[in-house]
Amino acid sequence: MTRTAAVFFDVDFTLLRPGPRFEGAGYHASCARQGVAVDPARFEAAVREAAAVLASAGDAYDANIYLAYTRRIIELMGGAGPGVAVVAQEIFDDWNRHDHFSLYEDVPLALGGLRARGIRVGLISNTARCLETFQAHFALAGFISVAVSSSAHGFMKPHPSIFQAALDRMGVPAGEAVMVGDSLLHDVLGARRAGMRGVLLARGARPDGVDMDIPVIQSLAELPHVL
Repeated sequence: MTRTAAVFFDVDFTLLRPGPRFEGAGYHASCARQGVAVDPARFEAAVREAAAVLASAGDAYDANIYLAYTRRIIELMGGAGPGVAVVAQEIFDDWNRHDHFSLYEDVPLALGGLRARGIRVGLISNTARCLETFQAHFALAGFISVAVSSSAHGFMKPHPSIFQAALDRMGVPAGEAVMVGDSLLHDVLGARRAGMRGVLLARGARPDGVDMDIPVIQSLAELPHVL
């Protein structure tokens, strides 16, 4: 079996759970303050349809893509008018704050288990949020050796350069590193393009149509079994 020297994690929906600020009720409250009428019941469908905006993004990090994505969600909920841009900016700014997120319950034990085995831990995230203060905010200082964000690096997952930058900073070869994340395209396939192994974290329902050679786990408690 290939030696595992380092495990890299995605952050949002892998280590962190977004709070109610980023659900239908949160969008509705922000829109109401700006006089924008939206239907919170349309939120889930709006998120699914607005994903096309993110899919059209290039390799370079561009905050405007995330603003456009958020605006599109609001529009698909029925929002219109100049207040939409104001609300989108508010939500984007809040997304980049730690206090609107919480750790999934399985994270501390999983990271502690890796550290006990002598496996170093890193973060690779398509975010503008500060990953250094993230560690202190969630009491993870001492667990994380390397953190690379797309906003600081310049390129987003699945571009191979952001994975290589993390590997270089960690000082490990790609063949001894594993990437764990909730996105098949950005985390797993992106990591494999860079020569790393990839593990798909599917919290909730196990996805269909994933190649049999891609390990799929539904909790980080399962991670040791696939390393």
